[in-house]
Amino acid sequence: MKVAIGTHNRAKVKAVQNVVNTYFDDIEFLEVDVPSNVSSQPFSDEETRQGAINRALNTLEATGAELNFGLEGGVREIDGIMYCCNWGALALKNGQVLTAAGAQFMLPEEIAKKLRAGKELGPVMDEYTNEKDTRHHKGAIGVLTANLVDRKEMFEHIVTLLIGQYLFTKKEK
Repeated sequence: MKVAIGTHNRAKVKAVQNVVNTYFDDIEFLEVDVPSNVSSQPFSDEETRQGAINRALNTLEATGAELNFGLEGGVREIDGIMYCCNWGALALKNGQVLTAAGAQFMLPEEIAKKLRAGKELGPVMDEYTNEKDTRHHKGAIGVLTANLVDRKEMFEHIVTLLIGQYLFTKKEK
C-alpha cells in the first residue's frame, strides 16, 4: 500500500510512519513537499484544519497514493490566551477526506506577542530555546511540557484518530 505524507518535517513523517506501521504491512511511504494554501502561521482552528485538508488533497493529487496525510500546526486565541492547535487530514484515493484534531496547550504571552506581530511559531521557538529546528523534533509542545510530550507523539495521536476513522469507514461498507 502506498502512503503519502504531505511534508518533509521529520516529526510529522515519523508520526505517520510509526502509526501506519502499527496497523498495516507492506507499506511504501512517499514524502512530498506540498503547499497548505493557508498562512505560514495559521491563526484559528478553521485555518489550521483547512491547511491540513489542503495538504492531504495536494498530496493525493501529487502521488495518487491510497492514504494521503496532511498535518498542520497553528494557533488560536480564547479569552486573550493563545493556544497551540493541531489538525490532521487523511485524503483517500476515492476523494473522501477525514479530519481530526489533537492537543491544545497554552503559549506564554512573550511567545504569543511575537506571533501576533507576524512571526511564525517555529522560528520563535528556536529563538526562545536557543536551539535549531525545534519544529522537526520536540516542537513547542516538548518545550512547554518539560519534554513530557514531543511533537511526534502529539501528531501520532492525530494520525491514530485518522487511521481509526479510516478503519471504521471500511468496516461500514
